[in-house]
Amino acid sequence: MKILVTNDDGFQARGIHHLAKWLSPFGKVIVVAPDGPRSAQSMAITVNVPLRLSPIPAPDSNSDSNIEWYSVNGTPVDCVKLAMNTIFRDEKPDMVVAGINHGSNSAVNVIYSGTMGAVMEGCICNIPSIGFSLTSHDPMADFAPCKPFVEILAAGVLKHGLPENVCLNVNIPDIDGVPEGMRVVRACRGRWTEEYKEYKDPQGKNFYMLTGSFINEEPEAEDTDEWCLSHRLVSVVPTTPERTAPRGEWPKWLDEMSFVI
Repeated sequence: MKILVTNDDGFQARGIHHLAKWLSPFGKVIVVAPDGPRSAQSMAITVNVPLRLSPIPAPDSNSDSNIEWYSVNGTPVDCVKLAMNTIFRDEKPDMVVAGINHGSNSAVNVIYSGTMGAVMEGCICNIPSIGFSLTSHDPMADFAPCKPFVEILAAGVLKHGLPENVCLNVNIPDIDGVPEGMRVVRACRGRWTEEYKEYKDPQGKNFYMLTGSFINEEPEAEDTDEWCLSHRLVSVVPTTPERTAPRGEWPKWLDEMSFVI
């Protein structure tokens, strides 16, 4: 087995170190990660800057000989694309895994997530792909409770595969101890109340920083990722890069506008 591992927090992040180590018993792990933080990059790709794939020494905390480390001066999707066209040019990896992200990628966050952008790129390449996230932004967060869920899902995907055009978005609650279980659910409906706080730089010019909060529009629904996370459960959301609305949800008036010249 060969497993491609990436993230959006950069190769220095502790989450990816744990992930690579826990996946190494399943096969050869090739880490190809950004050379620095690239959060909220979604599926962005680099088009006007030369990309460099650079071998790097294994972190002191992770010197497993079954793991190779590379950095890329680009986005998470760049990492997957470049790896597929260089390291895996002749043979696709058996699985693409991204994370473990520092922060939640539940609900609408999946749209903005660089972690899930990389996962969707793997899915587009017809490779079984999983994204793991821990709901903590603490750089020194305790990732140990994630281990059994990484192992269970990685083993399941390697054994059974995933349907075409489907990947997994896994979110793990940051709680004391190990989460009490895991559920396959849907993404919660919700939105961010984006706000931009205004500041002044030393020259007196205004600049703005994004802030805001997430609004759960269905807090009582028990079949969503947000409900699971608030009840000490790991959420697993089957996700697809396909953006076409189901035909049953198309407005009838729009169908009536269709014509051929």
